[in-house]
Amino acid sequence: MALIARASPGSRMPDAVRSAAQAVEDDTASCMICDAAFRIRHANPRAQGEVHAKIGASLATLLRPRIAHPTAILHRLATQIEVGGHATEDFLVGNGALRIIGRKIDATFTLWRILPVSEACGSEVGVPVLTTGRRGAVLAMNEAAHRLFGRRLRDLGELGLGDEARTGTAFFLDTPLGSQRLELRCFEAGQGRTEVALLPASASGGDPILEGLPIALLRVTPEGVVSTANREARQLLKLEDGEDARLGQLLEGLGRPISEWLADAASGRGLGRPEFLRLSRSPEETIVQVALTRGAPDEVIAVLTDATELKTLEAQFVQSQKMQAIGQLAGGIAHDFNNLLTAISGHCDLLLLRHSRGDQDYDDVVQINQNANRAAALVGQLLAFSRKQSMKAEIIDLRETLADLTHLLNRLVGERVTLELRYEPALPPIRADRRQLEQVMMNLVVNARDAMPEGGRILVETEFLRLREPMLRDRARVEPGDYIVVKVSDTGIGIPPENVRKVFEPFYTTKRSGEGTGLGLSTVYGIVKQTGGFVFLDSEVGKGTTFRLMFPAHTGPVPARAKDPDKPVLRKPSDAALGGVVLLVEDEAPVRAFAVRGLRLKGLTVIEADCGERALEILSDPGTRIDLAVSDMIMPGLDGPSWVREARKDRPDMPVVFMSGYAADALEASAADIDGAQFLQKPFSLNALAETVRQNLALAKEHRERAATTV
Repeated sequence: MALIARASPGSRMPDAVRSAAQAVEDDTASCMICDAAFRIRHANPRAQGEVHAKIGASLATLLRPRIAHPTAILHRLATQIEVGGHATEDFLVGNGALRIIGRKIDATFTLWRILPVSEACGSEVGVPVLTTGRRGAVLAMNEAAHRLFGRRLRDLGELGLGDEARTGTAFFLDTPLGSQRLELRCFEAGQGRTEVALLPASASGGDPILEGLPIALLRVTPEGVVSTANREARQLLKLEDGEDARLGQLLEGLGRPISEWLADAASGRGLGRPEFLRLSRSPEETIVQVALTRGAPDEVIAVLTDATELKTLEAQFVQSQKMQAIGQLAGGIAHDFNNLLTAISGHCDLLLLRHSRGDQDYDDVVQINQNANRAAALVGQLLAFSRKQSMKAEIIDLRETLADLTHLLNRLVGERVTLELRYEPALPPIRADRRQLEQVMMNLVVNARDAMPEGGRILVETEFLRLREPMLRDRARVEPGDYIVVKVSDTGIGIPPENVRKVFEPFYTTKRSGEGTGLGLSTVYGIVKQTGGFVFLDSEVGKGTTFRLMFPAHTGPVPARAKDPDKPVLRKPSDAALGGVVLLVEDEAPVRAFAVRGLRLKGLTVIEADCGERALEILSDPGTRIDLAVSDMIMPGLDGPSWVREARKDRPDMPVVFMSGYAADALEASAADIDGAQFLQKPFSLNALAETVRQNLALAKEHRERAATTV
């Protein structure tokens, strides 16, 4: 303390400095307390005797005979101390190494400890050092290196490191003392010579800065050998501490040899293009984005980022886009097919009017008609998948609906399969389309039956589920709330894991040709989603499959079933009671031909038009009487709603019936502003067309009579 007092006459040293000075008096390392300019303000006895420390002397001057550029080194360590409070670095000194440790005392003073690495490590062996020349020739070895190898080395090739050594390279070495993991520290010694120190490598691979980074980093040779992996990289790649590995063993899916990719990166080519690869060691599919940059000579640094979630979202987006495109295609195909089926079934009806049951061709025509109806059901599935099927939502009791279906489902499963139903005693109602819900249950039961060719059991059960927290499953998020769950389980062959995600895709089927269309489960998916529900699938090969449907419970009041007071009650007139003039507008010639002939056979006068423009031309004559317009909705040029709006400017009371291969939702979307418009779904039979026309003619006649009476 007297030395401190003499160094700073008239000043009072901080208490922390006095405490530090007292603490290091008996330290076996050379300890010095220095100010910000590295002037020695206190030195313990070991420093005074071993390194000849003097009060007021410069620490950099004291270290200059032992290490190169001490001032720059001290400034670098001081910067680290300012940030972290302490710093440590090892330096080669002759046949050993010197460790400098700095620790911050207060804003002005720093405690420096200097000691040999052998003493710091608690070992008398020292640091093995090799002096190498050009091409890796070993010119000299210190005593510690002789003890490590137990022999004289001639070149670095004997270590399997090639002709040149690089700082940071870690490797395993079999020594007389056993296998050790060592790391190289290389220092230029002048005149083409390099001193290579072999330090014990830490489990992290040696570099504390890399080890602490929150990103995964690798040092890789152009040949693909991983020389260093920090903690984040080891966790991501499932690497054991000290494990020797190659990048090609850890990652896959590049599309070309990884060695070529690394060689290009080492030469500066392709550094701006990160690649997405799969982890080969991960039990689950894990995608890693790898970006390469050049490090030291003949070294590539790889930055790894877990991109699994990103690629999952990208796959979901692509799948959504694909399903949307398929849905639009399915809706368009359904519309065109409905036009064809209308013509087919309609002309079959015309043929049946001229053939009795005893005619030779009667059964053939009936067969054509029945197959047309089957095709119409298939088109309905397409519309359900594309969510363009008409949905008539109502509040229904699921138990009653399933009970009504029991007889039909028992007929579907056959004799080899047992159908069992279990109902929750009390279930809240759900809001859904009864007809579509029945279709869902039939599709699931038929699929379960087909999965049990040797027979088995199908269990249909319902339960109430209340979610208090969001449920995440199969890339779906089910919000908290009350749900009604319907489970359809079978004891069949099950679905392989690789096919589970494909079963809801349209036209995907594992059945033989002619046994399935691949639309059953996609229809189920479309209908359940349309009601705001969810579909989940659990399957195990050889044990069976369970489909779990979740419908939101209806929590509001249940409306009583009552007749709509605004909807008039139509009376079915006799054939002789009605006459009238019908304007039929249809661009499809086969459909138009069938409809015109059929309506004329029913005693109606029909004026036909093949487009909206032609219809307006006909109506432009004030003397033309039109009692009812029947028009297709989608046509080239003016579509149905467009020409009707134009015509009603002069004929505001003209009733209209729209026809479409799409569902009734299309009427609500494009013709909601047309009062009194009715809708007829294609394909339709002759009787359905005639009945719709007669009902609307009767309604129009009643309106005219009511208006005349009022006047």
